[in-house]
Amino acid sequence: MDHFDYHAVRATPVSTDAILHCERVPAEAIARAVGTPCYVYSKATLVDHFVKLKTAFAALNPLICYSVKSNGNLSVCRVLGELGAGMDVVSGGELYRAIAAGVPANRCVYAGVGKTDEEIAQALDAGLGLFNVESEEEFENIAKIAAAKRVVCETALRVNPDVDPRTHRYTTTGKKETKFGVDIERAKAFFRRYGRDSFCRLNGIHLHIGSPIYTTEPYVESVRKATALIDELASEGFSVTTLDLGGGFGADYETDQTPTLATYAEAIVPLLADRVRAGLRIILEPGRTLVANAGVLLTRVLYMKSSGEKTFAICDAGMNDLLRPSHYLAFHFMWPCQTTAAFRPSRRAKEMGMDGLRSIDVVGPICESGDFLAIDRPLPPLRRGDLLAVFTAGAYGMAMASRYNSHPLPAEVLVDGASLSVIRHRERYEDLVAHERHPANVAML
Repeated sequence: MDHFDYHAVRATPVSTDAILHCERVPAEAIARAVGTPCYVYSKATLVDHFVKLKTAFAALNPLICYSVKSNGNLSVCRVLGELGAGMDVVSGGELYRAIAAGVPANRCVYAGVGKTDEEIAQALDAGLGLFNVESEEEFENIAKIAAAKRVVCETALRVNPDVDPRTHRYTTTGKKETKFGVDIERAKAFFRRYGRDSFCRLNGIHLHIGSPIYTTEPYVESVRKATALIDELASEGFSVTTLDLGGGFGADYETDQTPTLATYAEAIVPLLADRVRAGLRIILEPGRTLVANAGVLLTRVLYMKSSGEKTFAICDAGMNDLLRPSHYLAFHFMWPCQTTAAFRPSRRAKEMGMDGLRSIDVVGPICESGDFLAIDRPLPPLRRGDLLAVFTAGAYGMAMASRYNSHPLPAEVLVDGASLSVIRHRERYEDLVAHERHPANVAML
């Protein structure tokens, strides 16, 4: 699953403690070196997950485009880019990040419903590999800008196969009622209208039905609908040469929660192998499944507090650092980084089945009642100064962090074996106001 493990360490001649390590570096040593809160990523986990995905889908020889929105740190993108990954981007800023990380634009695919004219022009100038188009007006606009620049670009139509991925409603994107893509019934009309544009070549189908998806059935259903559409389009003379399957594969917020990457592949590969041999190109857009378990958030307990029937652990990380619990009511396993052998976790789960745990609300410093990392969470006894690890935080953690209440953004570090690199320095108070120091008058016409 990942390279975050508790190692047994002799505490006294008669007792043993369990100490969390990222690869070969103790979590406490990281916290002392860079402070808290901080995000810690394991390079070995990133590499391991990418290799497993590539191996599982080897029969399809896919272009694996890492979803930058899940974690856009340059060093994270660089690790994956050096393994051969392309990048899935949803903004001009993410395309800029991908290129800055050393990934060429022709290995990037660009989705998103609200691409501005400036972003489209930026992508065309950079030599983007593929636009994933979300609407008729967007296609017309890309085609107009491409024609003005005399640049030919490749596009894929994002199609909603009307498949229920059975995930959170905020992250369900394959139903008719979402803002993304076009209904599968409209796709043929879309191709008839735009499929022969001279500068904006429409030769792909893009699917992305949601995230995280913990069963293979939604993928099977959506792929079957997409290949049926490809065959119908072929009967009308349209050649679809690219099928982008999107992402959405799960991550283990609890131990063994998600199918293995091989399991996903076993369901999907047989549906597409013959078409790939006939020339169809496959693109995958994984994000969470590569980076979620590759990261933890370290946070220090500032104070313990009792109020009525509640016990609170007030920490230096809150919803500004990790939004998912308050935004999605998402579960993240958390545990002290140093604990007694009796509390050494053998798995990660909502119910740990250990004697001596206490029900604790783990909350942050933000002035919002909705600022929490966990509610009524069974945990070992905590005290001021304890270091907590919030697991499976590598995806949509730092990417969704904010400076709310004027808290500087946390540091990010990358561990490689026994070495530690600061890949994003902790912000200072001056960074909070740097862009406000020098107001400038703007002349109005």
